[in-house]
Amino acid sequence: MATRTESDVTDLDAATGRGAAVVVATGLRRTFGAATVLNGVDLVVGRGEVVALLGSSGSGKSTLLRILAGLDAEADGEVTTNGRVAVVFQEHRLMPWKRVADNVALGLRGADVPERTAAALAEVGLAERTRAWPAELSGGQSQRVAVARALVRQPDLLLLDEPFGALDALTRLKMQALLQRLRLEHGFAALLVTHDVDEALLLADRILILDNGVIAQDVPVTLAHPRAHDRPGFSELRRHLLARLGVPADPDG
Repeated sequence: MATRTESDVTDLDAATGRGAAVVVATGLRRTFGAATVLNGVDLVVGRGEVVALLGSSGSGKSTLLRILAGLDAEADGEVTTNGRVAVVFQEHRLMPWKRVADNVALGLRGADVPERTAAALAEVGLAERTRAWPAELSGGQSQRVAVARALVRQPDLLLLDEPFGALDALTRLKMQALLQRLRLEHGFAALLVTHDVDEALLLADRILILDNGVIAQDVPVTLAHPRAHDRPGFSELRRHLLARLGVPADPDG
């Protein structure tokens, strides 16, 4: 697979037609044995844009995210990135033998790393937990550390692979609000892989539906912020997306 970075791009913005783009993927194809998971995926994420990726289990959502993150060298196609990329996975992947601050700063260099680490932890509400061990954290706190670990890298594009899927309902709502606040404050773009239609509608500017190995539908979400289930237009979009995903309509709305 061809991978290009900002230094290789002469006019990425003009090429995409979507304004400033942080990533452009063209003709992505991935097979596993006889199974074709991705079959010519084209994707653009604009600077500051939040895009949610929906699809049935096994449709290739996580595979696509791994390719965009540069974690799958076996894929065919081309990915061009314009800026720094960070990833948050469903599992927090904290190293149990390192304290919270050391997990956040993992791999970073420079005299300002301690200050950047402390600032990132403060932004996710964990300023008092810098010296804690991962085993001392709740699931929600652990995932906040994972978000801080991505945030400290000052990403232009944040890739999120079902980051809140393992959390309880209340903690998930809090993490969704946190992501929305951080996005507004820092202006990064995000690609959010999720199974949750409501989560996609609450957070995304666009929703892409992955089906049969390609982007089958690109749905703009023009609902005003802050969003809620009872706001005009929310239920209509929700029903449309569920129908497109093959989920029977809910008679209660």
